[in-house]
Amino acid sequence: MSTSGLKAIAPVPTAADFLDVVLSKTQRKTPTVIHKNFKISRIRNFYMRKVKFTQDTFDEKLGAILEEFPMLDDLHPFLSSLMNVLYDKNHYKLALGQLRTCRHLIDQVAKDYVRLIKFGDSMYRCKQLKKAALGRMATIMRRQKDPLAYLEQVRQHISRLPAIDPNTRTLLVCGYPNVGKSSFMNKVTRADVDVQPYAFTTKSLFVGHLDFKYLRWQVIDTPGILDHPLEEMNTIEMQSITAMAHLKCAILYFMDLSEQCGYTVEAQCKLFHSIKPLFSGKPTVLVINKIDVTRLEDLHPDTRALVQEIIDGEGVTCVPVSCYSEEGVMDLKNKACEALLAHRVDTKMKGNKINSVINRIHVAQPKARDDVQRTPFIPDVVKNRKKYDKNDPDRRLLLRDTEDKEGGPGVYNINMKSDYLLRDPSWKQDTIPEIMDGKNVADFIDPDIAEKLEALEREEEKLEAEGFYDSDEDIFDSDDEREEQEAKISLAHKIHSQSVKKSKKNQARMPRTAGLRTLTEMTDELTAAGLDPSRIQERAGILAKVAGAKRKRDREEMDVDEEDDAEEEDDGMDVDGDEAPQLRRKGNSGGVVAVSRRAPKTDRRFAGMKDIAQSDQAVRLRNLGQRPRNMLAKAGEGDRVIKTKMPKHLFAGKRKGGKTQRR
Repeated sequence: MSTSGLKAIAPVPTAADFLDVVLSKTQRKTPTVIHKNFKISRIRNFYMRKVKFTQDTFDEKLGAILEEFPMLDDLHPFLSSLMNVLYDKNHYKLALGQLRTCRHLIDQVAKDYVRLIKFGDSMYRCKQLKKAALGRMATIMRRQKDPLAYLEQVRQHISRLPAIDPNTRTLLVCGYPNVGKSSFMNKVTRADVDVQPYAFTTKSLFVGHLDFKYLRWQVIDTPGILDHPLEEMNTIEMQSITAMAHLKCAILYFMDLSEQCGYTVEAQCKLFHSIKPLFSGKPTVLVINKIDVTRLEDLHPDTRALVQEIIDGEGVTCVPVSCYSEEGVMDLKNKACEALLAHRVDTKMKGNKINSVINRIHVAQPKARDDVQRTPFIPDVVKNRKKYDKNDPDRRLLLRDTEDKEGGPGVYNINMKSDYLLRDPSWKQDTIPEIMDGKNVADFIDPDIAEKLEALEREEEKLEAEGFYDSDEDIFDSDDEREEQEAKISLAHKIHSQSVKKSKKNQARMPRTAGLRTLTEMTDELTAAGLDPSRIQERAGILAKVAGAKRKRDREEMDVDEEDDAEEEDDGMDVDGDEAPQLRRKGNSGGVVAVSRRAPKTDRRFAGMKDIAQSDQAVRLRNLGQRPRNMLAKAGEGDRVIKTKMPKHLFAGKRKGGKTQRR
């Protein structure tokens, strides 16, 4: 996570606001009306839901805070150390730990009180338990006033931190206070760092950006460092030390040889040597600033020897600069960027990535076996070949020359057949046969077709002259009328065939009487054919006996009565006006139930019941058992319903400073 990711943390509310938000949400999102005459299970569920919802809201809000604030161990070492310097990681971890404990305690309180409400024996008992649960949760939350306030301050401070990317190309400017670090920063970047003629003007890290070789670079201006032990350094100095220790960057160490900064050259050299271990593995540039006042050559030989010792050190480049006259500023920027680019390339070459590839690459360099000169061999035929000359009349003709002769581009069409490789070159211009359905079309062309057509036309003219076509039936004024008449006939035929198809669609393919044969006819035909029909006759006799017995049993069960009353006669008339006698059977209650011949023998509604009275009693009991569920369904316990427009906990009780209407 970079510092830009840390800036997205949501504001942390105070303990009072936290409670206000959670209790308001509970009031808005849960049912608000309950009566003592409700079923006790419903009252318990009502109050349990309140407690659970409050706990869930606390859990959600606290969880969001704990997730958004980063764990220091998961951050980049630079950001982790920077947060330790600015906020003290022990305090930070303690605040987050207290919120985590608070969330756990609220969960336990909710769990305990939900268990107690589950055994509440009255509405009053359940309500008091709910009150106690929300009160204990609120007390636990009020105790988190200090951690919440501390985390809000940390969040505000983090949001003001510069957006430093610890992994990008970086130039780090460091040195004693007031040696010209911020002035250089303002010259090469678009940053606007405050510059004053006194020490420790810059109290925190500043970031600017510049472009070099079409790449984006960040330049970090650090506060000044004094030469004293690490334990005695203040927060401002520790930010610089943290940046130098953890960022992969080019170090620009500024020195002021004119001593206008208030510190001697010896002290500045001593500081360089004391923080030099932090520069290991980083390209270092010694920047001698304010050369418009004092140059290296103007120094006393002893002092100059101290500076020269640093310049002669391994991996140190010296660049003289004047931010006042801008002499050497661009040269310093270019050298620092080039040094960092070269260092990054060397690091990658030494890394593991290059090793995995380099063992698969082999560049072969041939070595001469003797001093003999071996020139390339060119055949004499090639050497003596006549070169192409456009103006030579005897030159070899190209396809372009042929195109120009034949009318130029767009007119000339290349002859593809000229390049065919055939046994006999005279075959090249032959017509390629056209094949259709596996047959050569040329075989079916009649060469005398034109003459035959002319003969037919002459014959037609002769028939017309003789009056062969002058009949009354087919006289039409013109060819159009003839075509129209033919179209009508074909359409009528089509419509007729379609209607026939539709009418025959569901019709039996054979008349139903065609398949009806008597047993005697069938046995006679089978005997005439030389087959024995005795088995079929026996089976038919058995089936006839079974069918007769069944019909007899049905007649005994059915009591057929003719209806004497006129109304009943009307009801019993079928569609054709014939009388359709009603079949009657005895019901379970002893009465007579009228049924048609096709109706089922039993009524499924009374299955398993002794009589109709018992069936009615079962329906009444069923409806009675459904009443509680129906009442609950009509209660309207939708989550989004706001029953109470003015929640009591927000508008009742003693007023504090401020208005309650603001909520």
